[in-house]
Amino acid sequence: MTRFIHDKFAKDYLEELLKDYGEVKASEKVSGEVKEIDVLFTPFKQQNSNLQILGLLGRFAENPAIIEPFRNPASTDEICDCILKLLEVKAFLRREAKANKTKLQDSEIPQLWVITPTVSETRLSSFGTIPLLSLSGYSE
Repeated sequence: MTRFIHDKFAKDYLEELLKDYGEVKASEKVSGEVKEIDVLFTPFKQQNSNLQILGLLGRFAENPAIIEPFRNPASTDEICDCILKLLEVKAFLRREAKANKTKLQDSEIPQLWVITPTVSETRLSSFGTIPLLSLSGYSE
């Protein structure tokens, strides 16, 4: 069911334009499989000053985080699955904020950390990532 007249118009219009070129399904339902986040971390409200003892992990723990560690190099599909999990969490948080009549703050949205033993520069750049060594304050 379409809630807004614009949505109905757009769907009908696109269906009419595309029907001679392929199968068109308007309002197709998408149901995903159950996904598990390896680690969903939410820091305590009172920040612990001892986070520095954890090194780089302490940097991850400064903010809400989804941490997805891989034993073998993460494939493009695996990284996409991680991003999908992040988007699902963000959508859940938005619905929750709307139900509570509050505004979702950017600081409440987890950062995604994909930990992989190796990854190519091409794969990194395709996701618009920030290489670990360019994070300010990090040194080996």
